[in-house]
Amino acid sequence: MSLSDPIADMLTRIRNAANVSKASVNIKASKICQGIAAVLKEEGYVSDFDRIDDGQQGVLRVSLKYDMLGNSAITDIQRTSKPGRRIYASVDELPRVLGGLGIAIVSTSQGVMSDRNCRQANVGGEVLCTVS
Repeated sequence: MSLSDPIADMLTRIRNAANVSKASVNIKASKICQGIAAVLKEEGYVSDFDRIDDGQQGVLRVSLKYDMLGNSAITDIQRTSKPGRRIYASVDELPRVLGGLGIAIVSTSQGVMSDRNCRQANVGGEVLCTVS
């Protein structure tokens, strides 16, 4: 079975795992998914991720992060740019999620970055998703 949107699949798997308080979730590996996982780790939404070679495409194992009460660090994760409607933004038009409390993950010419890093590097790109 081929996936037409691996990013949406990744976000749905993370959202579902966080809703049932799973410790980790397995995702089909790709460069873009690995970039998103790296941004989530850098921003503190997940504790860690590993790439596991299974002889085919590979698997990303993402370890989710919870507070002392068992609440997930990720309360909302939504896909912004979709295969049928791509959303591009210049550095001035990048969305501010929850007034700066959340992040937007952007695919740029310099790799996958958070909106804060895009503003520092003065680059825009495709807004993949928003996380809060």
